[in-house]
Amino acid sequence: MTVSQAGRLLTGDRMKNVELSRQQHLDLYYHMRLNRAVEDTMVKLFRQNKIVGGLYSSLGQEAVSVGTASALQKKDWLAPMIRNIGALLVKGVPPRDIFTQHMAKYTSPTLGKDGTSHFGDLEDLHIVSPISMLGDLIPVMTGVAMAGRYLGQKIVAMTWIGDGGSSTGAFHEGLNFAATQKAPLVLVLENNQWAYSTPVTRQVPLKNLADRAKAYGIDSTTVDGNDVVAVYQATKRAVDRCRAGDGPVLIEAKTMRMKGHAQHDPAEYVPKEMFDYWKARDPIPRYEKYLAGHKLWDAAKKAEIDARIERELDVDQKFAEESPLPPPELAEEGAYCEGCHKIEADWKRPKQEVMPPKSIIKAEWTTPKLGGLGLDADFIAKAEIPGAKEAPSAGTNGSANSPAAAAAVASASESGSTVAVSVPSSARPIEKPALAEDVAKAPALRVPFGRGPKDREFERERTEAQSKHQGGPKHGGRHKRRKR
Repeated sequence: MTVSQAGRLLTGDRMKNVELSRQQHLDLYYHMRLNRAVEDTMVKLFRQNKIVGGLYSSLGQEAVSVGTASALQKKDWLAPMIRNIGALLVKGVPPRDIFTQHMAKYTSPTLGKDGTSHFGDLEDLHIVSPISMLGDLIPVMTGVAMAGRYLGQKIVAMTWIGDGGSSTGAFHEGLNFAATQKAPLVLVLENNQWAYSTPVTRQVPLKNLADRAKAYGIDSTTVDGNDVVAVYQATKRAVDRCRAGDGPVLIEAKTMRMKGHAQHDPAEYVPKEMFDYWKARDPIPRYEKYLAGHKLWDAAKKAEIDARIERELDVDQKFAEESPLPPPELAEEGAYCEGCHKIEADWKRPKQEVMPPKSIIKAEWTTPKLGGLGLDADFIAKAEIPGAKEAPSAGTNGSANSPAAAAAVASASESGSTVAVSVPSSARPIEKPALAEDVAKAPALRVPFGRGPKDREFERERTEAQSKHQGGPKHGGRHKRRKR
């Protein structure tokens, strides 16, 4: 299997191939197969009217959730989206918690107060609950990543976003924040081709959504989201890079949402040919062929894993269906935290390192190249340094960024002479009309109805136009009748 552009911007030792053990390969299959079996079970429960909230399928996307979450360590943090049940299973959430949560049972992680995927585990599994407002998890997990670095925990934070969610303001604000802070954040962009019923090509004029990372100066990679090994390898490189302190990484996983937005959506807007194309690339049968082809299992091992999943789900489904609904009096409890949670930082470094005087730095910042392109071409072209002499006007040696130009400026500065360095047209700033002139030429914006000041201006202009057309004030506003 090959990684499609994986590690395209990840350089150095972290570009080397990531090897998996046989057990890691089998664990990837187990969690992908478990992911699909859990969702198949919930579809049946939904049709029996036992699921009280919405149900969002990740059919065809299991390799993304499982492959990315498997690259994390136990101490790392993640925040899933609605189609990342596989990541929860990898982190250690049992299927019964997912069943009871969607069935709003008293034994669920939220004690039956939520009927969807809004639950987490901050103490043991380091899972932050999903946020329904798309993109908002990115700044939240950036904060988690920064807090872990502050405490010396050497953790990595991970969250996911869809192709549609990458067009939200929170996505860009959060990613920019992570970039400027060099936060150890891995952002997985699941390009599943559809933002509800809007195809990617109708919302983003880009071939690879990973290119959005370029605007923030961070590394990115594009990977085949239906190839679980490729996903794992790309993510492991990104995680290692983040843990080493090299800043955030964006991973675009190209995949396909094989169902509608939710169970109520038949996805009739998706071309049948598109479903056929991606069904032939289903990540689970594809990985089964890989395991057999690399002699990592046989029919007996596959049957053993499948039987294990069936046993576990039978037990957990029975537990969920037999669990009670929450008592009515619970509704008034737990609305606010009144000392029920112990909040204490888990320090892994001496506190003195982040407190004065050790934490104090002198607020003097250097600006490389004074913010310009090499030597400041515009400054050199216009400046009159004492003791001028002409510099070459064309070719490489005439460039303001050339060694000759630099030497001329340095020599003139030392000798007290003036120097004029010509700048090639390609290095000169593009001249644009002054903003004030543009504004002056632009027609005034106004709304012809209402009672605002712009409307009064419109009324004044209309009156003047009528007066001019009718002969002006000296004629009393009326046309003189011609004598025949």
